[in-house]
Amino acid sequence: MDSSSSSSKSEIEFECFPMFRVLKGGVVERIAGTETVPPSDVPQNGVVSKDVVISPETGVSARLYLPTAASPDRNLPLLLYIHGGGFCIESPFSPLYHLHLVSLVSKANVVAVSVHYRLCPENPIPIPHDDTWQAFMWAAAHSSGQGPEPWLNHHADFGRVFFAGDSAGANIAHNMAMRAGSTTQLSDVTISGIVLVHPYFGKNEPDRLWDYICPSEVHNPLFNPAADTNLSNLGCGKVLIFVGGKDFLKNRGLWYYETLKKSGWVGAVEMVESEGEAHVFHLFNPDCEKAGDLLQKFASFMNLD
Repeated sequence: MDSSSSSSKSEIEFECFPMFRVLKGGVVERIAGTETVPPSDVPQNGVVSKDVVISPETGVSARLYLPTAASPDRNLPLLLYIHGGGFCIESPFSPLYHLHLVSLVSKANVVAVSVHYRLCPENPIPIPHDDTWQAFMWAAAHSSGQGPEPWLNHHADFGRVFFAGDSAGANIAHNMAMRAGSTTQLSDVTISGIVLVHPYFGKNEPDRLWDYICPSEVHNPLFNPAADTNLSNLGCGKVLIFVGGKDFLKNRGLWYYETLKKSGWVGAVEMVESEGEAHVFHLFNPDCEKAGDLLQKFASFMNLD
């Protein structure tokens, strides 16, 4: 290979700093979100965790969380959590998300499945959504108590299931509720609500990242909920939206809130603003007062009828 060819392949084709860049040779370099920590069978804040493989063929997997105080005679709400990172970085195994899920599960007293979906840009939209749905259907298969995972068989209440995520994960959480509202495969499962933290949506204006990772033919319904003619069929009874006062995505969260209220959907939607806070501040500064407030509100939402 001559030097000009090698140099060409090292040139940047696309960059979304500070997350990742793609070189002209097709190599994806992730700048952030690659650090991982192991699960723990030693309780952390009263919570144990373990990793499970859902699909050996695709690599879809999850990290499960269980409060140590859980008992088989009282099933707990089930949380399906979807991490953010612009669909392109991070995982359930990162220090940020592991700590967040441990804290959330401890505070809310729920069982959690934190989904490891395949990342863009190597796996373009809608692959992260499809992977998450596969993980949810794997979890839902335990509703009879006969699935492969004992934690779900013995401790999860499939009459109280929640989807939640931050940023891109909030986008996926919304779209999972949309799929749930249109399927007939969930007779033994009830999606009680969804929690969208600093959600990543868009209208019809160009969005540089989304336009790079998503084929145009699936742009509108996944990214722009207002373009979905079935939005009123959102498959849950309540929605909680968090926005940050200084978040660059704040207006998109506000717009989603107003769009859902006008859609004809009959559920209850609530929005909470963390004044003066930036995008996903609660992950980077989990010990601050407003992060604690967010965690408490999130936890309470899953424990109120």
